[in-house]
Amino acid sequence: MMTDTTDTRFPDIIGQAAAKRRLNFYLDGHEKTSVLPHLMFVAQKGGGKTTLAKATARKLRQSDDPTKPKEFLEINCSTIKNVKQFFNQVIIPHVHQQEITVLFDEASELPKDVEMALLTICNPNPDHWNTFSFEDYVVDFDFRRQSFMFATTEAQSIFHALMDRCERVDLEEYSHNELGRIVQLNRPDVVFDHAVLDEIATVLRGNARAAQKMAGNIQSYLGSRNRFTVADWNELKYALGILPLGLTRIELQILNVLQRKPNGASLTFLAANTGMTTECIRRDFEMFLQKQGLMEISRGGRKITSKGQTYLKELPSESPPPKAKPVRIELDLEGK
Repeated sequence: MMTDTTDTRFPDIIGQAAAKRRLNFYLDGHEKTSVLPHLMFVAQKGGGKTTLAKATARKLRQSDDPTKPKEFLEINCSTIKNVKQFFNQVIIPHVHQQEITVLFDEASELPKDVEMALLTICNPNPDHWNTFSFEDYVVDFDFRRQSFMFATTEAQSIFHALMDRCERVDLEEYSHNELGRIVQLNRPDVVFDHAVLDEIATVLRGNARAAQKMAGNIQSYLGSRNRFTVADWNELKYALGILPLGLTRIELQILNVLQRKPNGASLTFLAANTGMTTECIRRDFEMFLQKQGLMEISRGGRKITSKGQTYLKELPSESPPPKAKPVRIELDLEGK
């Protein structure tokens, strides 16, 4: 019978119940066999994939001495240029004959020749052991001693055969309640007034990293104070230029351009009127506007929706909010 140790293994990971249950299963197996399957963490930018991968890695123990954790190596795959560099700078000095967990972050950036090498290295078999020859080296990979994890926001860019060699761990978008808890977790010393965390969560775009960054902004705003009120939130929103739903200024600019073209605008027209490239608009801005129901794409081009029109109409003024009045406390020193 399996024991659910999810809460004890991941006490600081908010949400992601399904992913944590899946990882809990693999960690149970690792405790019994010293083998962890190759894991592929998939989430949006700032979705917590690297944080969860690191939390998983901290639970992996050495096969020869279970009292000791494995070493951990995080690699930004955009820094890997070719298979020669990969072996000379990563595998030979850090992985070969070591007890180690390797996290390949931004795995979609792996060069093709490195991906091809990893197909052989990670090829599943009953022995959990593979050998790879490169130049003068013959390297053994013992996956009772070495564990490989990958993380990406671009799952479609991962070579399908490499994806097939991994157990995929998809992360869910965070709810407003979970985002508020992440802010609180990162600022445990701060007392938030009622409903303030819910208000903050609405501008975080479902993003755990944004919640962590907001916690840092709150600390910078408060200084030595430890209470955060609605008035404080209004002042912080004004100072940082935070828009409803967490829209960026360029997303707001796109909506304003579309409002002037009710019959639809081409991507080229949007690029010309925002100063952004068509690829940048498509990749970085359109998806969130569509997700929020503020914009739609049809055969006639990009159009603002009725919800988008309402958003612009109800956009609050950006005049400075009234400052919270300090509470005056008078002491009767004479006892009168």
